Amino acid sequence: MAKDKKSTIAARIRAAREAAGLSQGQVARKLKMHRPTISEIEAGRRAVSAEELPVFAKLYGVETWWLACAEPEERIDAEMAKYHLAARHLSKMKQTDFNRLMELIEMMRSERKNDV
Repeated sequence: MAKDKKSTIAARIRAAREAAGLSQGQVARKLKMHRPTISEIEAGRRAVSAEELPVFAKLYGVETWWLACAEPEERIDAEMAKYHLAARHLSKMKQTDFNRLMELIEMMRSERKNDV
């Protein structure tokens, strides 16, 4: 694997973990790995296997292709990982809570339009 691609994968794995709000220790426990292994992966000193990549993607709520840099022209950064995390949380909400949240968002948008 090319060094720059390997470092990009490592950086994306770290960014996705941080966006998911997980510590290296939490990830290690969930994946039954040692915490130093997660650190080595994120530092780019240990390659991620083809079997491990989708496991990380699922845990972090991101697409495997993004972690694997399958589309290098696609520039998705940590902000995109945050949107994936938000969508994951939204999909788990009760319908009534979701409706209340949408009303709040609409109210905020209306207030912003009035300020302009």
